[in-house]
Amino acid sequence: MEKSYRFIIKRQETGKVNLLYAVEVTITGRVQGVCFRHETQLEAQKKGLSGHVRNMPDGSVQALFQGNQEDVQDMLAWCRKGATFSEVKDVSARTVSADPVLTHFEIHF
Repeated sequence: MEKSYRFIIKRQETGKVNLLYAVEVTITGRVQGVCFRHETQLEAQKKGLSGHVRNMPDGSVQALFQGNQEDVQDMLAWCRKGATFSEVKDVSARTVSADPVLTHFEIHF
């Protein structure tokens, strides 16, 4: 994974400061047709992450995870394990600029 870190500071109404950390991820293996996107969305929502997940024409799945760094790293670990019926071959991730406009996690079609 690329070691460049790009953070955006987001201040909540409570005055608490959150650092937004974002990664773009490509997951390969048997990851389409096995509910990978749906399970990814559920897991990301449990962790309070924003972003999206989508199938790619080459058979891989691409995702964007954004939130605090610990939760994003936990999500990457989950991706390496994979969804219930998936067989993950590889997970590649790179940090990207965070987008404070993203507020929820969705499946892109």
